[in-house]
Amino acid sequence: MTRRTFLSRGLATPAAAAYARAAASAAAMKITRIETVWWKSRDDAPFWPHWTWVKIDTDAGISGIGETYPRNANEAAIHGVFSMLKGHDPRDIERLWADLYRSFDYQIAGGAEMRALSAIDLALWDLLGKSLNAPVYRLIGGKANPRVRLYNTCFPYKYDFNREPEKIMRELIETRGIRAIKIWPFDGAAQRSRNQYITERDIAQALEPVKKLRDTFGFEIEIAIEFHANWNLPSAIRIAQALEPYRPMWLEDMLMPGNFDQYHELASATRLPLIAGERMAGKMQFERFLASRTPKYVMFDVTWCGGLTEGRKIAAMADANELPIAPHTAGGPLLFYATTHLTTASPNVWIQESCQRFYERDWPAMLENPLAPKDGAIEIGDDPGFGMKIKPEAWNHAAAVRQVS
Repeated sequence: MTRRTFLSRGLATPAAAAYARAAASAAAMKITRIETVWWKSRDDAPFWPHWTWVKIDTDAGISGIGETYPRNANEAAIHGVFSMLKGHDPRDIERLWADLYRSFDYQIAGGAEMRALSAIDLALWDLLGKSLNAPVYRLIGGKANPRVRLYNTCFPYKYDFNREPEKIMRELIETRGIRAIKIWPFDGAAQRSRNQYITERDIAQALEPVKKLRDTFGFEIEIAIEFHANWNLPSAIRIAQALEPYRPMWLEDMLMPGNFDQYHELASATRLPLIAGERMAGKMQFERFLASRTPKYVMFDVTWCGGLTEGRKIAAMADANELPIAPHTAGGPLLFYATTHLTTASPNVWIQESCQRFYERDWPAMLENPLAPKDGAIEIGDDPGFGMKIKPEAWNHAAAVRQVS
């Protein structure tokens, strides 16, 4: 029986449909077009945008969506490398990643260039999944974690975490089952001293929301403390030692990224675990950080570090060092979707970031199928690619800035 006869006689059967999909996925495919969408201000839309979406189209009629943030200098980098993508098969992800990275390295790889590479890489993975009619997590190992545990990052929403953190935590426990919270009560002191020093009075004030959480919930919850790399080494040591009685889950980004010897000294001065990495890009930086024997958890952001391609490698490097990952997701919606595919498929996940404001207010305004936590965890669906569906009115929003190559 010829292929044509088989298809004509059996198109309605599952076997024939699978054969047709396999034949289509094996056919040549070429990148034909790139489009970017972003907003000049978060106030321009009802869903608080501060990211760039990128869509890669092909001659097969299949498209993939990528994303990076914040600001939009990355847009020029994305369109600037279209000539390196046009006409290539989008499924050759490792080859395209390596070629783009080497090109960007001549321009000092980092910043806008790495964010552009991250967005392009995510779009290619989304496209690959759609071309195979499979969710991305299936393409990178399947379900190591059918459900991924979450913590909440307290972006502006209903309550101020400095004054009423217990109200945030109680609502999350009762409505979402989430029992871990991230706050940054020391940032005000850093702003007042211009990152130069911290006083005992500053520390006492910053400890108030931490005390409220422990007094209200005891050790039935986890507390993560974010520092946004605001501190020098002696200040960081002073803060860490003051926090020890409260046993936070981790101290995050206390020093500027890249100071690996200083991070090691900080780790030696406190019993509390350190985490860092969200502002680091590429596996080479993470190799040096892991070699410093500093972190107890590894954090990265797939829209900054080099996309899913590089994020998978960083997660594997952490695993080889017997360390769990705790990815950063405080950006746009695709960041959360793509990260959840990665954590679903990774065997060394401690916890994943989420934000109540996003899944309750912002994502329903722009997505057809917004993810939301249940029983303290997130579960990814089986839609092809990353599975994120953007409402047409969000993509074509009147205030959006669009560019096509």
